[in-house]
Amino acid sequence: MLQGEKINLRAIEPSDSTLIYLWENDSSNWKFTNTDAPLSMFEIYQLIEEQRAVRESGQLRLIIQEKSTSIAIGAVDIYNIDFKNGFGTVGILIAEEQYRKKGFAAESLNLLTQYAREYLQLHHLTCGIQSSNVPSQRLFEKCNYLKIGTRNDWFLVDGKREDEYIYQLIL
Repeated sequence: MLQGEKINLRAIEPSDSTLIYLWENDSSNWKFTNTDAPLSMFEIYQLIEEQRAVRESGQLRLIIQEKSTSIAIGAVDIYNIDFKNGFGTVGILIAEEQYRKKGFAAESLNLLTQYAREYLQLHHLTCGIQSSNVPSQRLFEKCNYLKIGTRNDWFLVDGKREDEYIYQLIL
């Protein structure tokens, strides 16, 4: 378990399957996660099982727990990990609305960054953020990610084309 001031990051467990199922199938999150169809519980179980071997699967998902209550409030991921070249892509979701804008996401990203540097020995992390997702842009900039490029008209959201901003953090 990775411990912060206000949150802990812990391994995903089979007992998290219902929670992950609800978060992944909340269609209000889909425009940010590039999801276009619900996931089955079987797919959730497979996702959880893959997390046990990060060097084989190339992905790591950790549950974000509010420290004082141990309530799971979201998840943070590194996926598309390339251990040879030392990079991965980061994603984060504070799934519970009442926990947003309280510093939990920034603390989670900072703990994940430390883990990626020290234990996974990655050299840099990247993320892609939709141009309309200003809160995520601010979050990653607050955590020292630099905007390094734009993919024009990359996403189709509600029938409209939207750019994707690429951010990078050299570890």
